[in-house]
Amino acid sequence: MASWRSVVVSGLQKPLFSQFSSRSCLCLLPSVSSVHYRQLHQRVLSAPQQKNQQLEQRNLSTAVTKEATAAPQSWILRHLPTEIVPYAQLIRLDKPVGTWLLYWPCTWGIAMAAATTSAPLLSTASTLALFGIGALAMRSAGCVVNDLWDRELDAKVARTALRPLASGSVSVRGAAVCLFTQLSVALGVLLILPADCFLLAAGSLGFVATYPLFKRFTYYPQLMLAFTYNWGALLAFPAMLAPWTEMLPAMAALYGAGICWTMIYDTIYAHQDKRDDIAAGIKSTALAWGNNTKPIMTAVATAQIGLLSTAGLLLPTATTFAGPFFLAGVAWASLRIGKMIYQVDLDDPANCWKWFVENIKTGGVIFLGILGQYLWPMIF
Repeated sequence: MASWRSVVVSGLQKPLFSQFSSRSCLCLLPSVSSVHYRQLHQRVLSAPQQKNQQLEQRNLSTAVTKEATAAPQSWILRHLPTEIVPYAQLIRLDKPVGTWLLYWPCTWGIAMAAATTSAPLLSTASTLALFGIGALAMRSAGCVVNDLWDRELDAKVARTALRPLASGSVSVRGAAVCLFTQLSVALGVLLILPADCFLLAAGSLGFVATYPLFKRFTYYPQLMLAFTYNWGALLAFPAMLAPWTEMLPAMAALYGAGICWTMIYDTIYAHQDKRDDIAAGIKSTALAWGNNTKPIMTAVATAQIGLLSTAGLLLPTATTFAGPFFLAGVAWASLRIGKMIYQVDLDDPANCWKWFVENIKTGGVIFLGILGQYLWPMIF
C-alpha cells in the first residue's frame, strides 16, 4: 500500500481523486472514523448539487435586480409618477389581458340579453361601458387578493418574483388600501345596476376571496378561477332587465362555455411556470394533465363550443337569434381555439404567453358574432 507521503507527493502532480476513489483515499487516513468518512463522502457527492442551486439562486437574484432597476417597459408605466408605478404594477395596469378575459363573457351575456329583449342601442352601450369599468376594478382587486395570498410563493418563481408585494416595493398595508379602493369602484358600478345584480354578485365574493388558495391543495385552481372569471356572464342578464329567471338554462350554458374557455387558456398560462411550480409546491392543471394537456384541452374546447351554441338555442328568441352572425362567430372562435391548441408549445414559456394573449381576440370574435345578431334586426 502506498505511504501517506507518496500520496501527497503524487497529489501535487495529479488531482488526488483522479488516482483513487473517494473511499480508497480516505482509507489511507487511519485517524478518520467511518462516521467522519460518511460525512465527508456525502459532502463531496452533494457539492455539485449545492453549487448548481447557488448558481441558480444567484442568476435569479441577478435577473430580478436588473429588471427591478430597469425603466418600465409599458407606455402606461412610463407616463405615471414614480411613486405610483408599483401600485399600477400591483393591479396589472400594464398587462390588460386579464381585464379583457374577464370582460368578454360579460359582453356575451349583455349582447344575448339585449337581443332577447330588443333593448335600445344606447341602453346596451351604457351597460357595456359600466361592465367595462367593473371588469377593470374587479380584475385589479383580484390581482391584489392573489398577491396578498401568494407573496411568499411569488418570491420563489422567476416570473413572479418582481411582483410588488413579493419584491417589497409595496407594503401589505398599501396593498390593502389599494384593494379597498378597487372594491369601492366596483361597488359604485354595482349600485347603478338593478337590485337583482347586487344579490347575484354577492354569490361571487367567496370565489374572489379564496381562489388563490386552491393552488396549495388542489391541482385544479384553474376551475375556481373559471367560476370567478365568468360570473359577469350571469350578471349581464338582470343588468339588461331581461327576465333572467326564465332564462336560467341559457345563462347556465353560457356560463359553462366561459368556464371551459378559462380552463383552456389558464392551463396554457400555467405551463409557463410548471418547473418553478414543482419546486415551490404550487399545483395546477398544467401539472395534473402533463403530457395529456392537448387532448384534454381539445375535449374541453369541444364542450365549450357545444355549450356556447346551446346557449343561443335556449334563448326565448332562438329561432331568430341563432342566425348567421352568431353561428359565424362560434365557427370562427372554434377555428382559433383549435389552432391555438394545435400550435402552442407547452414547453416554451414565451410561446405559451403568446397564445394566452391571443384569447383576447377569440373572446372578441364571439362577442362580434352575438352583437351582429343583435344589431341585424335594427338595420334590416
